[in-house]
Amino acid sequence: MSSAIPPIHLGERHAPIPVGPLTGKRTALRRLLARSLATLNRTLDLLPPGRWLHRRIRRSLTLTDLQLPLRRGHHALNGLRIAFLSDIHAGSFMDASDLCAICERVAAAEPDLVLFGGDLVNTRERELLLFRQALPLLRPRLGMFAVPGNHDHFWGPDIGLWSAFLQELGVQVLLNRGVRVQHGEGSLWLCGVDDLTEGTPDLRAALLGRRTDEPAVLLSHHPDFFFEAAAADVELTLAGHTHGGQIRIGGRAPIHHSKFGYEQGWFEEAGCRLYVGRGVGVTVLPIRIDAPPEVPIVTLVRTPVPSRRVEQVVAAVRG
Repeated sequence: MSSAIPPIHLGERHAPIPVGPLTGKRTALRRLLARSLATLNRTLDLLPPGRWLHRRIRRSLTLTDLQLPLRRGHHALNGLRIAFLSDIHAGSFMDASDLCAICERVAAAEPDLVLFGGDLVNTRERELLLFRQALPLLRPRLGMFAVPGNHDHFWGPDIGLWSAFLQELGVQVLLNRGVRVQHGEGSLWLCGVDDLTEGTPDLRAALLGRRTDEPAVLLSHHPDFFFEAAAADVELTLAGHTHGGQIRIGGRAPIHHSKFGYEQGWFEEAGCRLYVGRGVGVTVLPIRIDAPPEVPIVTLVRTPVPSRRVEQVVAAVRG
């Protein structure tokens, strides 16, 4: 089922939040808390109820078909399909067989690009090894790309091993940088930034090299970075982090991961769009209520621009 972008306008009631890493004791406390919760995750996953619940979550995964009308770019971009996987949290109720099953489903949809929006692992670097069999199952025509999330930073300040492992398996890490993706006669600028809370995002560096006539697609784990993206006229921002609330009661999530209400779905500001995916995995508890896991697949829609001759004919007919 296809979903168009609703006209959600946020207005000017919010100001951009500061960009930069958390430092010192607060970050250390976050990492300690994350590792403590991860220990609880692993304990619950060993128990029969935990295993049953995490299998139930995997079965409820949906591939959500979306469309993004482009304001610029060559009409050859029409029909390009982007699969977006975020918040996998491998190792937290998510083992190697789960990852293989998920990647097989995504591969069957035949996207042109596969993008990873951060939090591939939960808290330990060895959880990356769970991807060794799963990632080769994905063979998108235009490649695979990723940015880190806050959990990818939790094992320490240096994510060099994280990046090296992914690149070894064919995933390019867009850490404050961008690449040009060619699709027929058209191109788009694909870029990514570091995590907003645990990293140091640099949008200027990510956009360096973008042409004014090509659309930009930005990967940002945290959705609150959208204000910076919209100010830079980024066509599409893909984000995760929120899990769609993970547990929603009466349509509301008790725990908010976005200061601006970017919990799930489409948002728009100044003609720029943000899609916040609900993610694939879970943390703390293997439970999702009214926030099923998803892999959004965004199809770009670009209407061909009429040639000058066609425009003249149309004008003559109207005259």
